[in-house]
Amino acid sequence: MEYLMSILPLLLAWGLDRWLGDPVWLPHPVVAFGRAIALCEHRLNKGRLRFAKGMAVAIVLVVGIYGLTWILLHGINVYVSPWLGVALETILIFYCLAGTTLVREVREVFHALDHSLDKGRRQVARIVGRDTQALSAQEVRAAALETLAENLSDGVIAPLFWYLLLGVPGMVMYKMINTLDSMIGYRNERYRRFGCFAARLDDVANYIPARLTALLMVCVAGRPDLLKFVLRYGKEHTSPNSGYPEAALAGILDCRFGGPHDYFGVEVWKPYIGSNERPLATADMQRAVRINQRAEGVMVALVAFLLLVTTGG
Repeated sequence: MEYLMSILPLLLAWGLDRWLGDPVWLPHPVVAFGRAIALCEHRLNKGRLRFAKGMAVAIVLVVGIYGLTWILLHGINVYVSPWLGVALETILIFYCLAGTTLVREVREVFHALDHSLDKGRRQVARIVGRDTQALSAQEVRAAALETLAENLSDGVIAPLFWYLLLGVPGMVMYKMINTLDSMIGYRNERYRRFGCFAARLDDVANYIPARLTALLMVCVAGRPDLLKFVLRYGKEHTSPNSGYPEAALAGILDCRFGGPHDYFGVEVWKPYIGSNERPLATADMQRAVRINQRAEGVMVALVAFLLLVTTGG
């Protein structure tokens, strides 16, 4: 029974994510994370010592959510019911996985483009941080596919990696780190000092998962020969991590990502990943989705297997 309970929350949560995604009617903890971060940023991102204040906020929120989750789960498992603990773990893991929602959003971008460029721009704005008003159809498709690759790491592989290392509290902790980076980890005037520590913490948390994501992608594509391509182009990205899954997908699709992007009215030049500047099409999105889903399935199976091994199953 102990062996079953070690993997049951993961399998149930993964099944729920594949079935439901992130329903808009369901309250999400990340929304609460975002409100806490926004409150701290509004009150503290001013005056002197912005870096120190931003670091303190990040540490308190990350350590706090880890400790709170651990205490809650430990208390329920010990003092209430292990089965209630399984139920709560299932819900929390479900909240931390974002694979299905991401795939749906990317599909919607390509479907919106079939109707008009403006609809495609509005749809892709839901999943990217760059300004989208002036993007061409090619740039909209590329932005969606870049996000699909990057967020396979952020939304699936990295949470599962931290779940394997530190259990559900580690998984929830990672989501806080990722939310901090997505909200205050920008290199602009407002966030450069206050969000610097959060951005670097996110880089550390994603270092192994990003490279593991790229490895899984080329393996499920049956293209281990692309590892040299990934190593060449992955380090070209402005992010120390995002380039690796993006390079894997660019190699699999034989296309090119990167180039100039606008963020908050400032042009940011991202080095090109890949060299084949060919038009992207719906067939590329469909292939990329298959790669993502296979990589996700392999990671879930790998984590489940390792959990069984470590519990003696």
